[in-house]
Amino acid sequence: MEIRNIAIIAHVDHGKTTLTDALMKQTGMNDSGASMDSNDLEKERGITIYSKNTSVFYRDTKINIVDTPGHADFSSEVERILRSIDCVLLLVDAQEGPMPQTKFVLKKSLELGLKPIVVINKIDKPAARSEAVAEMVYELFLDLGATDEQLDFPVIYAAAKQGFAKRKLEDESDSLFPLLDLVLEHVYPSSDPVLEGKQLLAQPFNLAYDNFLGRLAICRVYEGKIKVGQTVYVENLNGQTRQGKTTKLFTFKGIGRQEVAEAVAGDIVMVAGLPDIYIGETIAEVPEQSPLPAIKIDEPTISLSFLVNNSPFAGKEGKYVTNRQIKERLEKELEVNVGLKIDFSDMNSYKVFGRGELHIAILLENLRRENFELQVSQPQVIIREENGEKQEPYEEVTIDIPEAQTGVVMEKISKRKGRLVDMKNHNGQARLIFDMPTRGLLGYRNEFVVDTRGEGILCTHFSGFKTYAGEIEKNRLGSMVSMATGKALAFSLWNLQDRGAIYISPNTEVYEGMVIGNAAKGNDMNVNPIKGKQLTNVRASGSDEAILLTPPLELTLERALSIMNEDEYLEITPKSIRLRKMFLTENDRVRAKR
Repeated sequence: MEIRNIAIIAHVDHGKTTLTDALMKQTGMNDSGASMDSNDLEKERGITIYSKNTSVFYRDTKINIVDTPGHADFSSEVERILRSIDCVLLLVDAQEGPMPQTKFVLKKSLELGLKPIVVINKIDKPAARSEAVAEMVYELFLDLGATDEQLDFPVIYAAAKQGFAKRKLEDESDSLFPLLDLVLEHVYPSSDPVLEGKQLLAQPFNLAYDNFLGRLAICRVYEGKIKVGQTVYVENLNGQTRQGKTTKLFTFKGIGRQEVAEAVAGDIVMVAGLPDIYIGETIAEVPEQSPLPAIKIDEPTISLSFLVNNSPFAGKEGKYVTNRQIKERLEKELEVNVGLKIDFSDMNSYKVFGRGELHIAILLENLRRENFELQVSQPQVIIREENGEKQEPYEEVTIDIPEAQTGVVMEKISKRKGRLVDMKNHNGQARLIFDMPTRGLLGYRNEFVVDTRGEGILCTHFSGFKTYAGEIEKNRLGSMVSMATGKALAFSLWNLQDRGAIYISPNTEVYEGMVIGNAAKGNDMNVNPIKGKQLTNVRASGSDEAILLTPPLELTLERALSIMNEDEYLEITPKSIRLRKMFLTENDRVRAKR
């Protein structure tokens, strides 16, 4: 049976997972209606976080498909996938056109010499402009320096949700089979009898974990065959070789896995039995074989410290609270989360380096759900020095907003050292593209939502390390810090709500040093949220006013990470997210400032 390997890449929300689910359904690989977004967080947020494999069978051909994430924070998931496949389906929304992540993933694909198939998706949208978008994609290929061969890409039009694809807009179609036919025409078979006859060469591009089998390597077999019980040699990125033995092999059938005795060149396979295997290493049959080129992944851009929770409420809600338990869990995360780096050198806190606020927030959310309790410091951008020059990470920021709101957005971003690169107007909507330091972006998203009244779309992608932009002035919000421990009362919160936004509701347990809201004036304020109303037996006008509370600004992980100040910790437990000062008492804070 012939094998074809493809990946589906696109900007967030352009329909990668919907297309993969529809392909599985129409080829009979998924009768139960299960989705590729199987993780709880993926279902809740409606986004893909982890890249996943599936396979469909069509016209005696096995097509391995890898569904990839669209968020820039998980781009490390995309980078390593591209090495293991032979072609990419580049999905572009028929209304929005190419977006920042489209540009990022396409650039990586073109650099590897892949020849993409362009799928203009969501052509059923009322505001779809399919032909104009196809033209924009062509311009993007030119901008990214595509070769003549790559510029000769096939285009197909689809509506993944409705489940149809067609080569020309005027064609009639009620299935996605035209897309599969196009894949069979344009993608070379990766299975080849000549390659099967060679010695084994395989490379892991993803890792999985099984409670019974331990670490599993998801590999592309480039040459030869891999068999159960075979002795193999693994060469790491430093050129050292070690011996191992395969215990089980699985190939993909739909989203499930199927145990096999052997897998041949061109297939994608899961290998058990190599407990210390890592992404990008080479699995070979004999130690003398030359290794495959290593898989490189972009550097992290932000860092923050993970510490044991030492607040007055520590240990009340979580099950895993000790330093050792947090360290073991982070070590396990490193095995499968490639964009993450962790420095374990300090015994009391672990420095975690990630690709962005969302990347870190997803990790923290997973820890919460596993009953961990910990606290983290404010995220800081990684500054490095190269050739004596101070450098920091920059992002390319693309903003879609109604034209009337361009003034306020441009003013805010220029204050944060953003530089306007391009501006286009279309039907009353403006698209602004900025080059901006990551530092300036931290904490800006919430302001952006307020400034654009929720009508704006902000997308970013990491564009590299560039010269340090100097000091950035941000509107620092002060904190309302509780000076007492007990239950917050409606009466005191009612008096405080005029001073800023409150994060807690009445009857919430608070402790001294906990941040219960922000102070609009920019300075920290010590407040007493547990103070009740003075009751007397004398009636007076004004003493019986109705207490009308504004609903609290509830802290989510992303919001808390973006609004916390440098002298604060974010306390994370399975049930609560609280902001607190590093030094809980006022005396300690004054002493620390000196």
